[in-house]
Amino acid sequence: MAARIIDGKAFAAEVRAKVAAHVAQLKEKHGITPGLAVVLVGEDPASRVYVRSKGRQTVEVGMNSYEHKLPAGTTEEELLGLIGRLNDDPAVHGILVQLPLPDHLNEALVINAINPAKDVDGFHISNVGLLATGQKAMVPCTPLGCLMMLRDVHGDLSGLEAVVIGRSNIVGKPMAQLLLRDSCTVTIAHSRTRDLPGVVRRADIVVAAVGRPEMVPGDWIRPGATVIDVGINRIDAPEKGEGKTRLVGDVHFDSAARVAGAITPVPGGVGPMTIACLLANTLTACCRAHGLPEPEGLTA
Repeated sequence: MAARIIDGKAFAAEVRAKVAAHVAQLKEKHGITPGLAVVLVGEDPASRVYVRSKGRQTVEVGMNSYEHKLPAGTTEEELLGLIGRLNDDPAVHGILVQLPLPDHLNEALVINAINPAKDVDGFHISNVGLLATGQKAMVPCTPLGCLMMLRDVHGDLSGLEAVVIGRSNIVGKPMAQLLLRDSCTVTIAHSRTRDLPGVVRRADIVVAAVGRPEMVPGDWIRPGATVIDVGINRIDAPEKGEGKTRLVGDVHFDSAARVAGAITPVPGGVGPMTIACLLANTLTACCRAHGLPEPEGLTA
């Protein structure tokens, strides 16, 4: 039986609708409008497109969007000064510094200059530590989106065996922590894992986040397992014509979809959830800043 295709676009639209409804209530009952500040340094084309999309979706859900576009030659002192002003601005509830930064800027220093309560990317070392110790934290957007989709498929995740392929600070490690918090039995696999196919075949849940195109074939997937493919890889597509490319995930979709119980496509799976969860995190940060109840179903 073919797998259920998890429609990330539709799921993200539902998340944005929930955020918009809660933002409307904040405005009506409390006169509060959540604000998201996005900082872009340099002219990276992909980052510029991403920042535009974030700004548009922020406004669409009724939030205030503050975009700060700085030249590539911006000094560390200048960037840290801007972050300090945003930390002190009560109208700004979420701060995101678009990565990657130009080589002359210290990424870790910049991220850790953000007020952890406004760190809607969930990358600040304090939020990393809070998440790892099971405390209230700002959670990285992509793992949060994956968790939401897994809860939608399974309901209760307690007792399920999960394998996370990839150990990055952005996806792999926080994803494992979130699954542990939902009482899964979690294995983090990676390039040095012995018998990686055998490890993956044990899993009720497979989260692939390694950045290797179609690395995970269908015969690694346990029948009925749920597959969350975080990978976004551009490969040559000669069938489309000379010089053409296409996007694929870390999982070989066609073969895995014949075995899995549910699977995210690439594109259209995890990707749309990342910005939706960024908006959810900004709303959560706003509610926490004002001592208001957090939105149900939009947090970890």
